[in-house]
Amino acid sequence: MQVAAKLKNARISPQKCRLIADMVRGKPVGLALNTLKFTPKKGADLLYKVLSSAVANAENNESADIDELKVETVMIDVAPMLKRFHARAKGRGNRIVKRNSHITIMVGDGKKE
Repeated sequence: MQVAAKLKNARISPQKCRLIADMVRGKPVGLALNTLKFTPKKGADLLYKVLSSAVANAENNESADIDELKVETVMIDVAPMLKRFHARAKGRGNRIVKRNSHITIMVGDGKKE
């Protein structure tokens, strides 16, 4: 059984968020939540909320036991970017790209249906 939770258009670059995602991938849910709670990065807060949502989905929709759940997959995908311009000398401009992410977390108990 696998249950997913998604956060679309998160205002963090995928590169920064993937650093945090690598810390919790494949771990039990309790340990992953503790790791994210005490990691002082913006991506950790976002992943904590999505992971707790996935656990709540598994508990309410599939009536799964929380103690048996593991973080099976964490996908950080590229979302549409915000493109801005910054004024430079002599009437020129430089492009500023503000990157966004789609965060998907799947938890499961490892059992096939």
